[in-house]
Parts: sequence; structure tokens; C-alpha cells
Amino acid sequence: MARETIAPTKSNLMRVKERLATAEEGHDLLDQKREILVMELMRTVERVKLLERELDRRIDTAYPALKRMLVTVGREKADRLARGVRYDFDIRERRETVAGMDLPSLEVKLPTVELKYSPANSFAECDETVLEFFELLKILTETAAVRTVAWRLAREVRKTQRRVNALEKLVIPTARDTMTYIQASLEERERESFFSSKLLKRKAGKG
Repeated sequence: MARETIAPTKSNLMRVKERLATAEEGHDLLDQKREILVMELMRTVERVKLLERELDRRIDTAYPALKRMLVTVGREKADRLARGVRYDFDIRERRETVAGMDLPSLEVKLPTVELKYSPANSFAECDETVLEFFELLKILTETAAVRTVAWRLAREVRKTQRRVNALEKLVIPTARDTMTYIQASLEERERESFFSSKLLKRKAGKG
């Protein structure tokens, strides 16, 4: 591992020790953060899986209801009825706190289901289809919201992992090697100073 190219002085040794201590502390904190994020991500992925299974079940009931309605009412009449139906959906960003982080998600407020047909034109199949697709839409929006959180968590895990790797494989080893180099250089200098001093005293004693 390459060390820093700096003078082997006591002041530099103190600075390197401080950097090393800060880097090791940061590594521990980031490692803990990574573990928490991974656990939250796994929980969120499990939520996504459950919602996707529920989504599949809703699809299996909603589209057959639509087919029954088309058979009973006919495509042309169903098209005319659909043109007279309009709902307003409120879609906005929602902030969700996960693992201490404020993450963006989605929030969709569904309108209240209303009977849009006159009694003479109302069909049970039409009402059933509307209710089925409203339930399907609820699951779809909830799935989209949870998937958004999962995607954000996964991105945060990758970012945290890169920072952990940088500290673990570059910053900390470099600081340690630099500290070892400076300590060895200072010790060598002290030994040379000690032997020089001892040699001078010996010469002075002989004189």
C-alpha cells in the first residue's frame, strides 16, 4: 500500500494519527449504517413481494370482471358509459423516514367510488368492474410507493458501501502505512542521535 509523501516529523505523525482515528471512527459508523440500511432494504423488498402477490390476485379478478361486463353490456355501450365517468386522482410526493433518512415516496389519494349510471342504465357488472379496478389501483399505487422506497434504499446502500470500501481499502491502510513509516523514521533518528551523543561523550572523556 502506498503511503503519503510527507516529512517524517512529530507534527506530521500527530496529524496522521488524528486522521487515522477519524477514518476508523467514520468506518465503524458507516459500517453500522450499512447494516441498518441492508436490513431495512430486505424488509422493504419483502413488502414489495407481498404487494406484488396481492397485485397478481387483483389482476386475476379485475380483468375477468371487465370481460364479463363487456360481454353483458357490449363494447359500444361500455365505451359510452366510460366516456361519462371521470375521477380526479391526487398524486403527490410523500416523505418517508426509513433508517433515519428522509426518503421520497409516492402518495395517491383515490376518490370515492360513485355510481355514475342512471338506474335504467346501471348494470351490476359495471359496478363490479369499477370496484375491482379501484382496488387494483390501490394496490398499484401502494406497490409503486414501496418500490420507490426500495430503490432509494438500494441506492443509499451502494453509496454507503463505496464509502466503506474507500476507507477500508485506501484511506485507513494509507494512513497506517504513513504512520508506521514516520514512527520508524523518528525511531531511527533517535537511535542515531543517541549513538552520536554517546560517541561524542566518549570522545570528550578521552580528551
